[in-house]
This record gives sequence, structure tokens and C-alpha cells, in this order.
Amino acid sequence: MIKGLVVIEPKIYRDERGFFYEFFNRQQLLKYGIDEEFVQGNHSKSSFGVLRGLHFQVQQAQGKLIRVLKGEILDVVVDLRKDSETFGRYFKILLSEGNRKMLFVPKGFAHGFLTLKDDTEIEYLCTDFYAPDFDSGIIWNDKELGIDWELEKYGLKEEELIISEKDKNQKTLKAFIERENSY
Repeated sequence: MIKGLVVIEPKIYRDERGFFYEFFNRQQLLKYGIDEEFVQGNHSKSSFGVLRGLHFQVQQAQGKLIRVLKGEILDVVVDLRKDSETFGRYFKILLSEGNRKMLFVPKGFAHGFLTLKDDTEIEYLCTDFYAPDFDSGIIWNDKELGIDWELEKYGLKEEELIISEKDKNQKTLKAFIERENSY
């Protein structure tokens, strides 16, 4: 686990009616060391084989609390904090409607996910607003990062992935760093 990331497994109350759990409780988040104010909530729906990311904002960085409402994703984050001992390393976790795990990603990480079931819906709370002028990303298949997206395990081939043009044209981490240092 990379310092700053928090995997949350909420207590789920089940009975013959279904289930109930708190996905957001400020007091519980404080117990995990998460003292953030969330200002924006996002909800997305994706088909099987959609790969989104790896996204971040170069200014107005966002922390995120991510959960899956329906379906399943392989969630991946890359540490972009220059002073971190794990700079450039990635962490991945399976988030699903079945396991109800949530991932808190602090500011300073690139975030992306691979959808493993059709009609998957995720919801995430953000600590800052979306700022399109500061939107950036790292290419999902950066060879130096070596992220194992486990495509074969999930019956996918790279050429079958559904990726936006924007995400297909992101820079490598090395190119991003070189660009940032040239200002």
C-alpha cells in the first residue's frame, strides 16, 4: 500500500429487505485519518472494457473517495508526489458492488480504472472542483510504470479496450516530468 491511500470496508447491514451502509460519514473518515472537505460528487457509467485515465489536475489537485455502485472495476492510482518515497509507483484494487470497498486517493495521484462488467457505475467525491484548464494525465500503458491491467485475466485484449482519444494521447510520466521542469 502506498502511504496516503486508504481502503475502506464499510460495515454493511443485511437482512431480508436488502442492505444498508454509510458510504460517507465524516466521523468515520476522521478515524481513517481522512480530514478532507468534499466539494463535488461525480457519477459515471461505462461499458465492459472501458479504460479511463490516468487523470489528474496539475493545479487544484483533487483528492477522491471512490466507490462502485454497480458492476466492477480495476482501480489504479499512480503516486505523482515528487517528495514521496513511492513517487512513480502504482497501486491497484478491485472495487465492486459485491465487495463495497471504497478507495480514498489523496491529492497528488493520477487515477484511472478499467471496467470489468457491462453497465458499471461508479461514484466519487472530490476535494476540489473540476478545472479543465489544469486537466492532465499519464498514458495508461506507460512502459516505465509497467502497470499490469490484468487484461488476460479479464478476457480482454489491448485492441479491444474502449479508450477516449484524449486518453490514447496522454504523455508518459517521464515526458510529463520533463515538461513540468521546463517551465
